[in-house]
Amino acid sequence: MNTPSKHIYRNLPNVVSILGVLPLCILLREDAFVYLCPLIIFNNIMDDLDGVLAKKLGLRSEFGAGLDNVCDAVAHILIAMVVGSHYGGVVLALSLLATVAILVRVVQRLAPSPATGTGTPTNELMRHLLLLTVLQQLFGFDITPYLVAAFLLNSASMLVPFAMPHLVRSKAKSATSILWVNVALAVAWRVPVTSPFVAAAFLGTYLYSFVVCGLGWLRRA
Repeated sequence: MNTPSKHIYRNLPNVVSILGVLPLCILLREDAFVYLCPLIIFNNIMDDLDGVLAKKLGLRSEFGAGLDNVCDAVAHILIAMVVGSHYGGVVLALSLLATVAILVRVVQRLAPSPATGTGTPTNELMRHLLLLTVLQQLFGFDITPYLVAAFLLNSASMLVPFAMPHLVRSKAKSATSILWVNVALAVAWRVPVTSPFVAAAFLGTYLYSFVVCGLGWLRRA
């Protein structure tokens, strides 16, 4: 019998996907930037959790994958636009570019092509925005050029025709390792003195993957 409890169980990953987006409505407030870091971490945790649940419980489905991509698009576009609106100028212009890249990336995943599995996930940009924000608060530097670089590089890396398997999150395959990735982000936010080390891991492996994998693809091409 298809009881309500069984229906909820089968859709548990989908419920988690939706719950990962709903609190981001806070970003529609005028003081949205204040809530940026905790909401990025919350969304990242929920985005990872729905995938873990779908895999561990054997609840993967085309609908669930599509819903996850749509939720990612809504959340990540909203976060990018909040950052762009907060800093304005060239940062705002490039956040719009990143928005286009996120939309294209999501459409590619909804309608898989031979290039499926290439490029970076859209939440890689979210992690970079989080870490740059925390570093700026710790050291007080002008964040504008770094945000410009983050939006430009991630807009490109979302759409590149080669895989980038050396990212910290890409190496986290088990539920335990995924948990530690999110713990590291939370620690960087709440204990800013640790953020340079966490940022070195995430940003360093990203740049390494982009350059090394990109050069390898050019040689093969």
